[in-house]
Amino acid sequence: MSTTTAESEGALETRGLEPVPDNERTGRVRDLFPTWVAANISVLLLTMGASLVALNGLNFWQALVVAIAAPIVSYGLVGLVSIAGKRGGAPGMALSRAVFGQRGNLLPGSLIWVARWGWETINAVTGAYALLSVLDILFGIQSNDFLIIVTLLLFVVVTFAISGLGINAVHKCNKIATYFFGAFSLLVLGYLIADTDWSAVFDRPAGKTALVVAGIGTIAAGGVSWIPAAPDFTRYLPRTASAKAMVGNSIGGAGIVVVPMVLMGAVMAVSTPDLAKASDPVAFLGDLLPMWIAVPYLLIALVGMLLINAMSMYSAGFTAQTLGFKVPRHWAVSINAAISLIFGGILMLAATGFMGQFISFLSLLAVAFSAWVGVFGADMLSRKEYDGEALLDTTRTSAYWYKAGFNPPAVIAWAVGLVGGLLFTTSQWFTGPLASNNPIGEYGLGWVATIVISGLLYLALPKPKPVPAKGAPEAEEPKTLAV
Repeated sequence: MSTTTAESEGALETRGLEPVPDNERTGRVRDLFPTWVAANISVLLLTMGASLVALNGLNFWQALVVAIAAPIVSYGLVGLVSIAGKRGGAPGMALSRAVFGQRGNLLPGSLIWVARWGWETINAVTGAYALLSVLDILFGIQSNDFLIIVTLLLFVVVTFAISGLGINAVHKCNKIATYFFGAFSLLVLGYLIADTDWSAVFDRPAGKTALVVAGIGTIAAGGVSWIPAAPDFTRYLPRTASAKAMVGNSIGGAGIVVVPMVLMGAVMAVSTPDLAKASDPVAFLGDLLPMWIAVPYLLIALVGMLLINAMSMYSAGFTAQTLGFKVPRHWAVSINAAISLIFGGILMLAATGFMGQFISFLSLLAVAFSAWVGVFGADMLSRKEYDGEALLDTTRTSAYWYKAGFNPPAVIAWAVGLVGGLLFTTSQWFTGPLASNNPIGEYGLGWVATIVISGLLYLALPKPKPVPAKGAPEAEEPKTLAV
């Protein structure tokens, strides 16, 4: 790559929301594969695979259907939305200004930013648990409040360092982690094949079809949470990059991790049904695997959680900037780092359970992100270019100012889709009034309903004419919308 780009070897990325110039867009589509591999290196997938058997009552073949379908659906959407990154050369939530308006974008942006707090907290907690488990297995050091805070702090500091350096550091770490994780996953898989009572695995009766579909939604929720951030990792790609390859690398990178991890969790749950209900989502590996596999696998999982959080915080820094935090991206990252440290400490010290809370969080997370996905995705059908100057201009002179800074059809469609999806959603924290006695609620399709409602409504509503950018010829005043 050119030494003048933000992706220069060893360079600190200083570029923020501004679009990447064409002469600096020297990224490669194949880098998306390790990016989305790293985004899924999480032992939580084992626990989620176990929940398909222990909580949903699915058999091995149904778990296989879930494991294959979830990354195709969620990372297919990731790949499609990432196309906006090569079109506009800017982060996803900056491009979102073109859709919602400079002020209107603050609404979905704030919700997505807050939702990332929860996702980063879950990852930080899981990483800290992995380190605590290694200390217990190797040295017999039992967890206590002091160690919890120390391991959590260490995890967050390293995450901040990686994400603060920028896209080049993230890419390098992702590639290294991909090779190590793949090697040790094969070891775990080999051990399970040799040690598992396969007759017990294959003799399990099938579960309800509704729970298969709901399981797909649960596993897919992690991928859905990456959709608004997808353009962040494609903004350095040239405009000529293959859209088909972008989608393929997104699905392939995620799928090569999600499928075996979910299936391994499902197999483990047959012999250890309490795995899905454990308060510590990591310690079970020390009980199920021999030490020579468990320790390196936990360390690799720890690295994976670091990379997932680094990627999330990298994107969260851009989101914070779109919300008005006038600081460099690497300092905007520190806001999320501090929040994940505080919330992580509360979860590890005060929470009585983990998996139930995590599944509930995923259910609401998917709906929160899906409302944005529906509107932004529908807008992509007709928008092929983004005005880089207008994206950064937050005043009335911006071409994306629309009506008082809001694009009414986008904001209305987003709000209606969000509320509509919540009506069909069930979780431990919240149950919508339409969550039962209909296929959408019973099959856990509230997040799908959110995308469909928001997307179709946005397409149906009349759109305002864009205001000309600074220096452009005057156009007649946009007509008032009838909505």
